[in-house]
This record gives sequence, structure tokens and C-alpha cells, in this order.
Amino acid sequence: MTESVAGKALWFIETHFADELSLEQVAAVAGAGKYHLTRAFGTATGYPVMRYVRGRRLTEAARRMADGAGDILAVAVDSGYGSHEAFTRAFREEFGLTPEAVRERGSVVGLALVEAQRLEEGMWEALGAPRIVDCEARWVAGLGTGESAEIPALWQRFGPHMGQIPGQVGREAYGVCHSEGYLAGVAVRDASRVPLEWERVRLAAARYAVFRHEGHVSTVRRTWFTIWNRAGVRPTGEPEFELYGAGFNPMTGSGGFEIWVPVEA
Repeated sequence: MTESVAGKALWFIETHFADELSLEQVAAVAGAGKYHLTRAFGTATGYPVMRYVRGRRLTEAARRMADGAGDILAVAVDSGYGSHEAFTRAFREEFGLTPEAVRERGSVVGLALVEAQRLEEGMWEALGAPRIVDCEARWVAGLGTGESAEIPALWQRFGPHMGQIPGQVGREAYGVCHSEGYLAGVAVRDASRVPLEWERVRLAAARYAVFRHEGHVSTVRRTWFTIWNRAGVRPTGEPEFELYGAGFNPMTGSGGFEIWVPVEA
């Protein structure tokens, strides 16, 4: 098992998911803060930590029900639920069927199972040491989404606005990862002057570790994965961002860009 943050968390979850777990416990075993773990685990697996725990519990419970388990309460308790009712409610929310229905079917075919995740060696990226930059506070305004799958289309929608935004500062574009999702935007002097329907994110004055992504934009997940799992950063939990400068070609996705992660001073 790799010694990455996500790898340690996966090992602990897979060997303890029937126990009562908390985000704090998993973070402690992984040797990271809660925010660091959340970003590392999500980048590696595509799941929030506790959503993965829940999915793994219920997936194994579904297999037991399909195999004909007679005592549903016993399956519920083994899955970390204190009552038949709580288990049935969670099971139905996860799969759209009751445990009894899956037992009657005798199969898990068609259920949205959450299988055990394994980290691929191909996820690692060769990264140089970051440069450290102390940066002043700024506003970034643009279009946002809460779904990672929508990010490419988000940039397509935002692209025509570049260079025409009131109070735009510089020519760089920002891809900001924050608590509510992702923002494609630019730095602005006055956030109140941008269109009302746009989102705004305040980037506080902070010290950043700045990494260079040299490959195609489609491979950026590997760079993010390596930053969160092997780069030795100690993030503060403030929004991090991708900075697209003049060298980046939005038509081809090539040219490289920077990733700025706020770190402890």
C-alpha cells in the first residue's frame, strides 16, 4: 500500500468500515488535517470520505442481503446502524430498494455499488519543488459550478467574457477550488461591478506553495493528486486555485499553468 494520505485512509476504511468511524479518526490515521484529507481523498477516489464509508458499508450489506441473509437487524448492526429502521432508510436512499427487495431479487445486478478503491501508480506526477509566494488579498469573479464534471463546459461559457469584465486585473484566468465548488474567473478590483448573477470569491492574503503543471490540462488530476498526497504541503484550508497565464492555450489545452495552494507560514 502506498504511503500517500489517501492510501492510508483507504486502508483504514477498508479494514474498519463496519466500525463507528469519524472524519477525525480517519484523518488522524492518515496523518493529515481534516481539510487536507478531504482534498487528498476526493482527488484520489472521487468520493467524500464519509460518503465512501457509507457506500462501502451498504454495498457489503447489499451483497449479504442478495445472498439471502435472514436477520436484517444483524446485517444492520454489522453495517454500523443501530436499528432496522435506520438501516432500511439508508439502504433505500443508496440503492432505491429496501433490503427485503434485494433479498427477494437474490442479486445486486443494477445496484450502484461502491466498490473498494485502489490507487493507481499512474496517478503520480513528477513535480519539482514549489516556489513560496506571499500574496495580497484579491477578489475573483466569474461563473461557478458544484459539479467537477461540469468544469470544462464552465470554461467554454466563461471564455467569451475574458478581457471584457469591468475592473479586471491582469490577463490571467483563475480556476478557484473553494468550499462551495469551482469558480472560473478573473481577478477584479471591485466585486460589486461584475454581473449580479456571477459568483465571487475572496482570496485572503496568504502564503502559497506554487506548483507548475506542464502537461495537458486533461492530466491535471494527477498533479493535484500528487500535491495532496506526496508534496508535503500543510494547507490552511483556504481556497486554492489554478492560474492560467499567457502561455496557456485554451483552444488546445496545452502550454501549462500554475497551481497555488495556501500553506501555513
